[in-house]
Amino acid sequence: MKALILSAGQGRRLLPLTASRPKCLIELGGRSLLEWQLISLSQAGVREAVVVVGYGAEQVEEVLKARTPAGIHVRTLYNPFFEAADNLASCWIARHELRGECLILNGDTLIETAIVERVLGKVSHPITVTIDRKDYYDADDMKVRTEGAQLVAIGKKLTADIVNGESIGFLRFTTEGAARFVGEVERIMRTPEGLKLWYLSVIHRIASQSGDVGYTSIEGLGWGEMDFLPDVAHNEALVAGWPQPGAAPAAVAAVSGAA
Repeated sequence: MKALILSAGQGRRLLPLTASRPKCLIELGGRSLLEWQLISLSQAGVREAVVVVGYGAEQVEEVLKARTPAGIHVRTLYNPFFEAADNLASCWIARHELRGECLILNGDTLIETAIVERVLGKVSHPITVTIDRKDYYDADDMKVRTEGAQLVAIGKKLTADIVNGESIGFLRFTTEGAARFVGEVERIMRTPEGLKLWYLSVIHRIASQSGDVGYTSIEGLGWGEMDFLPDVAHNEALVAGWPQPGAAPAAVAAVSGAA
């Protein structure tokens, strides 16, 4: 199982914290957000991660060389379009990495190990979106509509009357699901709007055309987003209750461009 972490963006909504570093390196309890992600993946048994970098790429690679958690091998891919494109372009850059069973994790999503373990459990669909549920969804939430075991719609603009969950930015793919996703990414990146789309818009298209998209609910488990300045305090409080594993240097192969 390989994890693809999309960490190319600067995070301008977090200024001034991201004036000279990408948001994946914002520290929470003495560790960067990216380190916490890798710790959770490693503790759940994921042994390989590919981090798509862009803004502050050299800083990210230096942190990985010095502080990658033990037990997971990490490589980087550079997205040269990070200033001009949304995260669909990062998936396109890394499309050759999306073979076999794999995971995609947003670079601004903080997750505890139990979430990874749940996502790695029994799978019933080629593509699985990890969701949470709450009483109210705001305009910035990546909202979802589920029907039975299927996810049938996903997007920020879904109307309140059909919404019954939100994506946390963590997906699992079977070999079949990864191939379907990559094929759709390649098709959409050939269109004029491709550079401006989120990769979850591709998931929406697949979900609306087939029954290939399911979901895993992680209600009650600990996670957070890193989008706005108030999120930092929330996420610091979250990791304060997590175990503090030792970190040791691990092999890192920093590469540029697609594999």
